[in-house]
Amino acid sequence: IIAELKRLKPDQTLCIQSGKPVYIAQTYPEAPRVIIANSNLVPSHANKKTFGQLDLMGLTMEGRMTAGSWSYTGPQGILQSTYETLNACGRRHFKSSTLAGRWIFTAGLGYMGEAQPLAGTMNEACVLVAEVNAEEAQQQVDDGYLNWVTDSLDQALEWIGRGVREKKPISVCVVENAATVAKELLKKNCIPDIVTDQTPAHNLMEYIPEGKSYKWNLWYREKDPEEYLELSKATILKHARALKALQKKGAVVFDYGNQLREQAEHYGLPMRKKDGTFVYPGFTEKYIRPLFCEGVGPFRWTVLSGLKKDLLTIDKALVNAFPKKKALKRWIEKSQHQVSILGLPTRVCWLGYKERAQMGLIINQLVRSGKLTAPIA
Repeated sequence: IIAELKRLKPDQTLCIQSGKPVYIAQTYPEAPRVIIANSNLVPSHANKKTFGQLDLMGLTMEGRMTAGSWSYTGPQGILQSTYETLNACGRRHFKSSTLAGRWIFTAGLGYMGEAQPLAGTMNEACVLVAEVNAEEAQQQVDDGYLNWVTDSLDQALEWIGRGVREKKPISVCVVENAATVAKELLKKNCIPDIVTDQTPAHNLMEYIPEGKSYKWNLWYREKDPEEYLELSKATILKHARALKALQKKGAVVFDYGNQLREQAEHYGLPMRKKDGTFVYPGFTEKYIRPLFCEGVGPFRWTVLSGLKKDLLTIDKALVNAFPKKKALKRWIEKSQHQVSILGLPTRVCWLGYKERAQMGLIINQLVRSGKLTAPIA
């Protein structure tokens, strides 16, 4: 791709398909220099088998959206979308742009789930997260995404309770199985304001059964895969049953895209209302889709100069352009201090349809006036 870009003339356009250069078309100077299409399969072939075959042949790829379109913002992307999801949840259920004085229970600190504690505290909530891998939890502390780790649920709840009372956001990981913690919360009648989950429930071989240590489960998964699957199924049923019970106790519960509801239903647990919908909603239908219907969505940019001062210049202009957006201002201020820069400086935020166009014109003017030292992608 780099070699083709170096040879590209001002009146040509390079087509990239699933990460590979396909052809160069004769166009004109005002046309895009690059057009990209990723992982496009017609519906009749859009299945795991076909995708897997094409992937092995090097004809498709997983990084379909931001990474595949050269606009990957590192961990900031999932962090910001989690921030927006939790903020939308707060506005929907608590009529507030902040979650101060509220607490969240969730689980899983994998590549996607690791954003939850920091996104929660950025929304000024207290967050209790269950994670079976102690090393992973400590890594999140070292990276600044998590405040505390403990193997005592009582200690974790004490810290969470203090944070809620004082309205001081804090994130705590208890090294324990998600299903076990959920059941203990019910026994203690300790009901969170918000409950969700990002354990790998979609993959039974990655999901960790309760009752044994994390390392023991990794060993047993290799020793007896079939029995391991049965243990995973049993724990998923307990996990989903506990989340349903927390909902009945008053918690706002939503699915975060890991198919916990579907897995539990598949293995015999009733997960539907009489009207056929799930007993607790998915995050997309409940919080994200309404924003999309309003024209609100992600807007991201990359500072081609590589200078942090240019990023901060745009941050300032963004906040000044939309002074009434409290959640946006909070996101920008906190991300400046809590989000690391990987590669070229980038920023992502959510704006309305007309707001994105407005901000684009503001950035153009900043480049034109010389306040930014290089163009912005």
